[in-house]
Amino acid sequence: MLLLLNALSVRTPQWRHGYELMKETGLQSGTLYPLLMRMSEQALVEAEWREPERPGRPPRHAYRLTAAGVALAGEVAQRAGGIAQEFARA
Repeated sequence: MLLLLNALSVRTPQWRHGYELMKETGLQSGTLYPLLMRMSEQALVEAEWREPERPGRPPRHAYRLTAAGVALAGEVAQRAGGIAQEFARA
């Protein structure tokens, strides 16, 4: 989930397709889509059907973080930064 949160938070307001997220995170579809569904149920991600960019292609789901998802991603990044600083001091 952390990989997915990070990938979605890089371009927060933009809608992203699952295939693009798979390539960026390295997650397989059997992991990615259940995570997206779970995150959607928790109101961290919103999903919508998007019309195809080229004629003859089917509509696809697109995903982006909600305000709650953006807040969680920021909190996770802040915690990760604090942990990295602790390791750097050791």
